[in-house]
Amino acid sequence: MKSKKILYSTIVAVASAFALSSCNDFLDTMPDNRTTLDTEDKIADLLTNAYPKGNTILVNELMSDNTDYYGATNPNGTRFGDEVYFWNDVMQSSNDGPENFWLHQYNSIASANQALVDIAKLEQTHISSETRAKLESDRAEALLIRAYGHFKLVTQFSKMYNPATADKDLGIPVSKKVETLTTKQERGNVADVYKAIDEDIQAALPIVTSNYKVPKYHFNRKAAYAFATRFYLYYQKWDKVISCANEVLGSDPSSVLRDWKAMSQLARGFDAYSQHYTSAELSCNLLMTTKNSEMGILLGPYIYLKRYSHGRYLGDNEDFNAPNVWGAASYYVRPFTGAGNNYDICQVWKLPYMFEYDDPVTRTGLAHTVNVDFSTDETLLCRAEAYTILKQYDKACDDLNAWLHNIMQTSVTLTPQLIKTFYNNVSYSYSDANKMASTVKKHLNPTFTIEAEGSDQETMLQCVLNCRRIETMHQGLRWDDVNRYRIVIPRRTIGANGLPSKVTDWLTTDDPRRVVQIPYAIRQAGLEANPRN
Repeated sequence: MKSKKILYSTIVAVASAFALSSCNDFLDTMPDNRTTLDTEDKIADLLTNAYPKGNTILVNELMSDNTDYYGATNPNGTRFGDEVYFWNDVMQSSNDGPENFWLHQYNSIASANQALVDIAKLEQTHISSETRAKLESDRAEALLIRAYGHFKLVTQFSKMYNPATADKDLGIPVSKKVETLTTKQERGNVADVYKAIDEDIQAALPIVTSNYKVPKYHFNRKAAYAFATRFYLYYQKWDKVISCANEVLGSDPSSVLRDWKAMSQLARGFDAYSQHYTSAELSCNLLMTTKNSEMGILLGPYIYLKRYSHGRYLGDNEDFNAPNVWGAASYYVRPFTGAGNNYDICQVWKLPYMFEYDDPVTRTGLAHTVNVDFSTDETLLCRAEAYTILKQYDKACDDLNAWLHNIMQTSVTLTPQLIKTFYNNVSYSYSDANKMASTVKKHLNPTFTIEAEGSDQETMLQCVLNCRRIETMHQGLRWDDVNRYRIVIPRRTIGANGLPSKVTDWLTTDDPRRVVQIPYAIRQAGLEANPRN
């Protein structure tokens, strides 16, 4: 309880500057009643509670090509789900929605800013060398929390970084100081946001430590470098992707990847698999965060919200079970498939469902889950992508083989030629007469230059993105890849026979709906909206 009081009484949140006037009466009483963060323990408590509970996972999964539509007559849907799936501006509220995500991220950033101010003040007093060292570690954590918050926001509410247009593309408000309710917020541009994130990362990496009671729930050293790896991948700084990934993976990446073979020995059930996947004891899990979310049931083996689903058609034709370069290889942990009345899934269970009761009598409370924000496996595939873009194909294949042989039982060894031959014999998705049929290959349209379709580089990228899609399924990152490569995807209805029956919309290469709309309440408070056609 003490740490929660510290959290809520010290934040003068950036989010509050955008909030509706109904919030102002409460917030106006806060500045003069803040608890003073005058010890390292209090600062550490603030940072422990600063990791945001909001998320983009459900929204991103529904918007991406990881999800098909099972028809308006399927009763297992909501107005919120329809808004998100069809790329409409979201007006419905949800713990998994954009407004909740926005507010949680800016509260997190505000906590980090407050911590940095109080660290600087405390360093000016007479403190021991041990306390000074702890404060330096706290500074690194605060910088990384702030950087990650801005990174998540700009990735969701702005265009993906494009060096040719980043100085013109709308960014998100950057906060690097404790804000007040009267602080005027401007969106700036994507280039400035990325520069601010980079500055925080560069300041944090030399001083980050892993000295926490539960390191996996903090930005420990490996988690920090994994974050830097993903950030530089999106920033198109390919050499930095590789150097940061090297810090995470060491000289033998296979030794730090997820042990899927051991996981296959568990009793085959949702609770056992999802809880093991998010275990803090696993070396592959670098940073985990708790979320106020229903994702455990929405992306689990439950009927709720299955109007939109990663079903068997997607699994059999685009990812898990689709014909691919590794041939007849079998997964150590087979995807879970099932079908019934208004129910069709193909899943790997990663997000546990937990419910905390506020009132045991009325059985009301709050659903939450745990997500692995960064893992060694995803970091490895970031490096494989960077190697591919730099045309270091043999090194990329080394990483792909490490990933492949860890997740599947196979004797296949991937080579650039094997990959090229396979993908050049596969049609692109939606190239059939009805523009509905799926394959493992889609047209890539990144803002950076790649070689022509059918080339060594393009086919290698097809393979890398396929592996990334499988690795990050149900974690929201496929939407980022769809946008980084400007992949054209449909809104497609699956018929009663389990096959695509019609396409109702397309997300085109430069469709403005690739950028999630600024939440309604924030726009009403005066922040510029994202463009719409």
